Amino acid sequence: MATHPISASSERPINPAEFSNQRKYLIFAVMAFGQFMALIDIQIVAASLNEVQAGLSASPDEISWVQTAYLMAELVMIPFSAFLTQALSTRWVFALSAGLFTLSSILCGAAWSIGSMIVFRAIQGFVGGAMVPTVFATGYALFSGKQRAMIPAILGMVSVLAPTLGPTVGGWITDAFGWRWIFYINVVPGAVVAVLTILLIRVDRPNVEMLRRIDWVHLASMAVFLAGLEYVLEEGPRNDWFGDPAITLSAWLSLVAFGLFLERSFRSEGPIVRLSPFRKPTFAIACIFNLVIGFGIYSGTYLVPVFLGQVRGYNASEIGTTVFIAGIAQLLGVPLAAGLSQRVDPRITITFGLSLFATGLYLFSFMTPDWGFSALFWPQVVRSFAIMLCIVPSVGLALGSFEGPELRYASGLFNLMRNLGGAIGIAVVNTWLQDMTRLHALRLSEALGRSPQAALDLLTGLSRQLERLTPDLDHAQLMAEALMKQVVGREALTLAFDDVFRLMAYVFVAALVMVPLCRPPRGMTSPTDAH
Repeated sequence: MATHPISASSERPINPAEFSNQRKYLIFAVMAFGQFMALIDIQIVAASLNEVQAGLSASPDEISWVQTAYLMAELVMIPFSAFLTQALSTRWVFALSAGLFTLSSILCGAAWSIGSMIVFRAIQGFVGGAMVPTVFATGYALFSGKQRAMIPAILGMVSVLAPTLGPTVGGWITDAFGWRWIFYINVVPGAVVAVLTILLIRVDRPNVEMLRRIDWVHLASMAVFLAGLEYVLEEGPRNDWFGDPAITLSAWLSLVAFGLFLERSFRSEGPIVRLSPFRKPTFAIACIFNLVIGFGIYSGTYLVPVFLGQVRGYNASEIGTTVFIAGIAQLLGVPLAAGLSQRVDPRITITFGLSLFATGLYLFSFMTPDWGFSALFWPQVVRSFAIMLCIVPSVGLALGSFEGPELRYASGLFNLMRNLGGAIGIAVVNTWLQDMTRLHALRLSEALGRSPQAALDLLTGLSRQLERLTPDLDHAQLMAEALMKQVVGREALTLAFDDVFRLMAYVFVAALVMVPLCRPPRGMTSPTDAH
């Protein structure tokens, strides 16, 4: 792989590690809040899509693009941000990202049609995506030693808590003020972050010369590859995967673009993304861990509200109240994960974290149609508490051995893997859920067919009870049949949820095989450090 030196500025390089602790914490707090804004907007519209659809007179197929456009654009920016940060400096990339994110939020709130909303959401996702990996790289540049141990804990919490709270916050805002305010709510904090970034953050110097040798083919191939992949994963479960011509075309374009992206990565004079971090086996394994972690976090966060909405019939407020405990459990895991990162080999921590996460997922596999807050309490607590024990050691394993520009590229690639894991996870669990629901519905129907008298007795009993509500016997019979079909469908869906959670637990158990292959970066706690 060709590497090219970055032209240095004639000015004295800035060393963020020399800043006072007060300045470090202030810079980090501003950037972490910017990251929170960008991440919470991934899911903030999830609970309000029906209102947005009605307000913009959109079809069900069109409204799904409000989410898809954001995710596609964000996925492209995350790896691109490392190049931009070197060319323009952290200060101006983060300030522009926060400022343009604020402006695009205003445009989203003022959208007059579904077409304009999709365009503005794509812009919002693209410009906001730069904040996500930049704060990871800057945090590692600012802090060292025990202070550095808090970086993956805090940013990991933000990365998980923001998408988790998004639907709940969005539902509350929509109920109180209307759906447009889920975008307008970003204006004041976004403007504050942009201004504070310009005033406070000077952690590196720009190298504008990089913009003159930018490889546009590399950038375009990366955009087509990642955006096409995200489109296939988002739309596949809804549209019969490769049975849909648009999905098939997108998949082929993404595959061809991926080949071109790899070719330019190795042979370009000015590559957009450097793949050199993958030379380190531990980084590559940590990225696989992050892919699996993203798979579990986003899929688990997605499935529980779907179960509560489709099986229990909960509204947005009831769902938010039920899943809120997950956020509290994540917070409780932060100090433990940060403390262990300084005292225990990260391989031991991530083994415990992955095992506990798998246990939490497995506890979900015993759900019944009656499960609510109390029954879901411990599965949510166990799974959510384990999240930080997975994220903190994986971040340390991935980024702990990098410095300078290489750290920025490593951060972009590492964060990209978590988002890809989430996209893959949601697509896979949706497909599993659909297929297994059909399978269990067939099995339940076959079981009723093998015991026709029992089924007939149940139907007769329902009809007699419904006769009290209507004098029309035929109508009561039809109502009883519809109710029985609904009960069978609900049971089949619940059994499918159980199967999906069980399969997700097996994925985390399988990931444990890679733990012995990791080698902790120098400076991280390991068995050899103790001797």
